[in-house]
Amino acid sequence: MARFKHLARKLRLASAFESNKPVPVWVTVKTRLRIRRPFRLRHWRRSKLKNV
Repeated sequence: MARFKHLARKLRLASAFESNKPVPVWVTVKTRLRIRRPFRLRHWRRSKLKNV
């Protein structure tokens, strides 16, 4: 990927980075292990981002 990134691409990458965080522990405790991980959790090697 190029070193210079357009602002729109940079914002999309930043939002993808932010949304790829695990669920906080207090959420897991409060829901009694019903929610263990976010369903949109993405691995950099398994699934790629579209339209980035």
